[in-house]
Amino acid sequence: MTIDTTTKILKATFWGLLAVGATMVVAFESNLLLPGEMSGNGIMEYYFAVTLQLLTIALLPLALRLFKFKAVAKLLLSEVGKRLLPLALLRMSMIAVPMLANGLLYYLFMSTTFGYMAIICLLCMTFVYPSSERCNMETSDDEQ
Repeated sequence: MTIDTTTKILKATFWGLLAVGATMVVAFESNLLLPGEMSGNGIMEYYFAVTLQLLTIALLPLALRLFKFKAVAKLLLSEVGKRLLPLALLRMSMIAVPMLANGLLYYLFMSTTFGYMAIICLLCMTFVYPSSERCNMETSDDEQ
C-alpha cells in the first residue's frame, strides 16, 4: 500500500470520526435525542467521570507521543507504508474514542466535566491530522 493510499484512508477516518461527533452534537442540540436523560443519577455520573478522566489523562499523552517511542519508530521505518496505517488508526482512536464518549456523556449527564474533556480531545485531534507531509515525515529516517 502506498503512502498516498494510506493518507487517503487516514483522512477519511479522521473526518468520519469528527462527523460522528458533529452528528451527535446536532442530534442532542436539536432535541432529536433528549439531553440530560441520566442527570439525576449521581453514582453513575461519578463512576463514568472517574473512568473517563483516567482514560483521557492516560491516552492523550500516549497517543501524541506514540510515534516517538523507539520501538514504534523502528516499526515505521522497517516496513515503510505497511505499519503506518494500523499505528496511525490506533493513535487516532486513542483520542477519538474518549472524545466521543465524553461528548455522549456530556449530553446524557449535562455535566461540564465531560464537555471540557471532549473539547480537549477535539483539540488534540488537530495534532494527529494525517496530512501527506506528516505521513511522509513519520515514515522517513530524517525526523527520527
